[in-house]
Amino acid sequence: MATVMIIGASRGIGLELARQYANDGWRVHATTRTPAQPGPLSVLAGDVVLHALEVRDVVQVAALAGAVEHEGIDVLIHNAGVSGWGMPRAEVMAINAEAPIRVAQALLPAVTRGTEKKIVLITSQLGARYGRRRSLGLYGDSKAALNDAFRALAPEWGKQGVIAIVMHPGWVRTDMGGASAPLAVAESVAGMRQVIAHLTVAEHGRFWTWNGREHAW
Repeated sequence: MATVMIIGASRGIGLELARQYANDGWRVHATTRTPAQPGPLSVLAGDVVLHALEVRDVVQVAALAGAVEHEGIDVLIHNAGVSGWGMPRAEVMAINAEAPIRVAQALLPAVTRGTEKKIVLITSQLGARYGRRRSLGLYGDSKAALNDAFRALAPEWGKQGVIAIVMHPGWVRTDMGGASAPLAVAESVAGMRQVIAHLTVAEHGRFWTWNGREHAW
């Protein structure tokens, strides 16, 4: 059975990823900060396993890796993130830039045990510098830092047989994206899944959009 791990699955894009993969018969490992109150995650049909995870908590990250130490993860998708409004810069950077790399590194052994060996870190087009060194705002800076860290690690991940990318999910109608966003959650997720399904080593280490277009750094 194909297996996906979705980091940050309690709502929005993460919840829809869990729903679509589960509906297609995948085994879904889904993380939430509130496993005692999982909300819509609790009613998803299919093989869905819930895990407690606050992405900045190194103990919980280690426990998550331990929970799948005898299992392979075909696709790891790190979706958890924050908009940063009203939050200290250090906190936003810890969640959006540092945690995805730490979690991916912790789960790398499970990914290498999988068949597909794919890692997808959700970033944003707002983190693209286009070769310039300037502030992109707090959220954009955090995603740019994630992109930088990913590019530094991608060659090593590739040597281990992993196909890894960062992906912009589009401007999506979620709590973060707002009601005026042009893209429905289901459409974004369906597009991302198509991109992920067709990833090859040729796409490794690059920046892609939800509809399969390569994005500039």
